[in-house]
Amino acid sequence: MRAIVVYESLWGNTEQVARAIADGLASVAPVDVVSADAAPTQLETYDLVIVGGPTHAFSMSRPSTRETAVQTQHAPRIVERGIREWLDDVTAVFYPITAVTFDTKVDAPRLPGSAAKAARHELRSRGFDVSTASQTFRVHGYEGPLVDGELARAEEWGRSLGALVADAPR
Repeated sequence: MRAIVVYESLWGNTEQVARAIADGLASVAPVDVVSADAAPTQLETYDLVIVGGPTHAFSMSRPSTRETAVQTQHAPRIVERGIREWLDDVTAVFYPITAVTFDTKVDAPRLPGSAAKAARHELRSRGFDVSTASQTFRVHGYEGPLVDGELARAEEWGRSLGALVADAPR
């Protein structure tokens, strides 16, 4: 089995989650961790694709929401190609490769919207098997840090995803 975790991160919180998920997966399979800026768009060589990004304006970030984050919220990173743009370029698959999504989101009750849900929809439209539920990891405010325990939860989720795919019939 081979896995890839593709992420977008402006403040570093989503990258931390992506790396924790990969740490959990690494006990089962080789895993690549790549920002959306550098991620491949041909994914047939992977058995598991995990995609994550921050929730901005109720969905995946857009160039305008990323620009606002840098200009008014002082995000330390400029992201040219987020998961939205990367997913637009991902080639459809002809057999169902398992894909799972996650997002980071401000820790506020009943805050609507989800980057993970939108990414999941895009992956499904390209033929990926998205039957595994998405996960949301919480951050304090826009800039973080992550809520206590979220990195441990991400690593455990990575382990469970690895076991899920490792046990799947081929």
